[in-house]
Amino acid sequence: MDPWWTGQQAAWFGGVGGSAIGVLGAVLGTVGGICAPRGKCKALVFSLIAFPLVVGPVLLAAGIVAVVGGQPYHVWYPLVLSGGIMTFVFGFLLPVFMARYRQADMRRLEAEELRRS
Repeated sequence: MDPWWTGQQAAWFGGVGGSAIGVLGAVLGTVGGICAPRGKCKALVFSLIAFPLVVGPVLLAAGIVAVVGGQPYHVWYPLVLSGGIMTFVFGFLLPVFMARYRQADMRRLEAEELRRS
């Protein structure tokens, strides 16, 4: 089987893809860290988490297919690494942000209850 891409193309994929994953994580951390405790921007935060949770497993599966298919290291490694990071890191962040939004909702309900009494 011929390699899916060359080592030069893999370097670009790894560099640009890795940077994009890092920037996405930074944006999610910033927006989520500011908005989640306040209960704001819920759709934006969960959209930022949903994208890598959809793309990550696809890349991971493609990397596993590449390993099984006998592709060289420079083909399967960026796929497995980026897909694994996106799947597991963002997958672990999902329940964290869900809990933060739940806490914000509880604080809002308790404050509303205090105002009524």
